[in-house]
Amino acid sequence: MRKWVNRLAGAGELLTVDRAVDPRFELAAVTKRAQQAGNRPILFRNVKGTRLKVVTNLFADAARLRSLVPVKDGPFAAAYASMLDAAESRVEPPTREAPPPGDLQQGQLSDLPLITYHERDAGPYFTAAIVLARDPDTGVPNLSFHRAMYAGPRELRLRLGDSHDLTDYQRRAEEAGRALPVALLIGVPPAVFMAAGTHLPAGVDEYALAAELAGRRVDVYSGADSGLPVPVATEVVVEGRILPGERRPEGPFGEVLGYYVPEGLNHVMEVDGVSLRRDAIFHSLLCGSREDLALLEAVNAARVYRDLSRRLPGIVDVSCAPAFMNTTVQIRPQYAAHARDVMDVVFDSHADYNQLCCVVEEDVDLHDMNAVMHAFITRGRVDARTRVISGRAGFYRDMQDDFAGRVGLDATRPFGREEEFVSKEVPGLSATRLEDYLARDSDY
Repeated sequence: MRKWVNRLAGAGELLTVDRAVDPRFELAAVTKRAQQAGNRPILFRNVKGTRLKVVTNLFADAARLRSLVPVKDGPFAAAYASMLDAAESRVEPPTREAPPPGDLQQGQLSDLPLITYHERDAGPYFTAAIVLARDPDTGVPNLSFHRAMYAGPRELRLRLGDSHDLTDYQRRAEEAGRALPVALLIGVPPAVFMAAGTHLPAGVDEYALAAELAGRRVDVYSGADSGLPVPVATEVVVEGRILPGERRPEGPFGEVLGYYVPEGLNHVMEVDGVSLRRDAIFHSLLCGSREDLALLEAVNAARVYRDLSRRLPGIVDVSCAPAFMNTTVQIRPQYAAHARDVMDVVFDSHADYNQLCCVVEEDVDLHDMNAVMHAFITRGRVDARTRVISGRAGFYRDMQDDFAGRVGLDATRPFGREEEFVSKEVPGLSATRLEDYLARDSDY
């Protein structure tokens, strides 16, 4: 991550804050205000209570995030889907043993920035921490994002979602009466960050995806307290164990959809050691912000695109908007029920952030919801092209079934009547530059 920050600073993209900032609410307030003004990353040099610098908004810009994926031609979703295929079929080991950083120092949890983001949050949270663990039976490493609440000098409380591999690892370790060794990685190389946010089939190592994205194997060293393969370029590492048979109150916390997740009995991590680079940079992420959503959008779009392209013809591109629980699919219609079949595959693809599916053609910008809704409203009867599916379960945080059910909107042109709905065009518009026509002054 440090190289990425230096690169952004060299390009003049990095905002810096030198005045003292309180980690309780003030840092989050400055972050949110800066995000309202743009997508530039922010480096806080003077956070009260810690010697560490804090960086946030690193991956808020979609173009910045997508620059990590080698895209040759075609849509981003297709390019990232090809990375998933490469990771799943990779034969070469994705990691390489290397010495730990020469500037690695020992510390404790209280040395780290203890950031409280929202008014009703139960306490400080680590929001950009990646949990590293191994399958207790096969030893395959796994990387995934989980919020971690600071509960004391040696205790963190983790929220493990039902759909995550880590939850399965912990369950199996607990059934055997064992704690599960884990390491929280904060401030990792961008390829590792992106891989950790991507859902891969059980048994596939996220380091394989990181290696494909980076174009080289990931240098790792063995964590002193966990024995887990830690990326050498990680800024902060918190090692410990998720305790078996132990659940303690965690939350409330302001999550991605803009509301508070209530307090619940969640997993307990006992911390055995903290190591950090000299002049370590701590990565903070404001949940529900562009930095949070950009990664979700990218990885979910690739996942859906791959499922669709394997099962149906005419798939052009996919866009996901997790904040709206929406997936928009762009197609070249092949038959009358094509849009309906697309909806079925999308809803089967994944339950998280996927309550609404819109299907459009190539003449509609699938990233522009105004254009999508205009096509839906103007291309036929809205009642006949709205599909409601009852009873489908929502995502794992949905304890009250508030996100159950699905809605599909067919915004394609009526099959066989395409000529009646040709979008109007002004010839020469794309080549017209306004500055070539306007007078240089306001005299008339």
